Amino acid sequence: MLVFSRPVTRPTPTKQKPVSFDLMTVHEIGLIACILLAATLYSSVGHAGGSGYLAAMALFAVAPESMKPAALVLNVLVAVIATTRFVLAKAFSLRLFLPLAIASAPLAFVGGAWTLPGKWYKILVAIALVVASFRLAFTGKAKEKELVAPPWWQTVGLGAAIGLLSGLTAVGGGIYLTPVILFASWARPREASGVSAAFILVNSVAGLAGRWQTAQNLPPQLPHWAAAAVVGGLVGSHLGVRKFGALGLKRALSVVLVIAALKLAFA
Repeated sequence: MLVFSRPVTRPTPTKQKPVSFDLMTVHEIGLIACILLAATLYSSVGHAGGSGYLAAMALFAVAPESMKPAALVLNVLVAVIATTRFVLAKAFSLRLFLPLAIASAPLAFVGGAWTLPGKWYKILVAIALVVASFRLAFTGKAKEKELVAPPWWQTVGLGAAIGLLSGLTAVGGGIYLTPVILFASWARPREASGVSAAFILVNSVAGLAGRWQTAQNLPPQLPHWAAAAVVGGLVGSHLGVRKFGALGLKRALSVVLVIAALKLAFA
């Protein structure tokens, strides 16, 4: 008696892909962490973190055409938070702020609309980052001096110069303004921080308005960066109005700024 049986077919074993960690995810998390740190640190002294965001984006190889509008958006978000906190804490001088802002806003708009060639933009931002790093590294406790009222032409000239630089580079300008205010004894440290925060807000809005026609260059990851900047701005400004000191962190961050500047200049 013949018995026919079907051949037994065994399922072909599927090859399992080796488990690997997504390097793009690590890259993105690293950038978000740097933005969070920059927003926290800078907002604690009334700044919005523009140079810190540019440094982080340079370190993580963000396209130059995306760096400027993205940094301006982050600046606006953090500057709104910092300005509100310092104004509510009565650490603000409207008399000092107005001439600076009136002079800076138009030139920040012009600078924002002016698109530099990629190479020259990198060099200009690199210079701005180096200057910012030195300001961070050598910032100490300001000595108490008798306050003086600045002549209008000095505040107008200073505001115009920093406004143009702010629009060109997307660095809000506070990193340059605050040391001048303290050195010239135009305001106390906390008032200087409040004025700088509002000054950065005006410059960043004007620069972003001048840059609006190139809004398509905004990176798709911007919402994640914005969330990190907002959290950092809330934490940092909360600490700032309570006289939080972060001299050690500032000096550590200054090293990062120099590395980013070198990366931009020689990339």
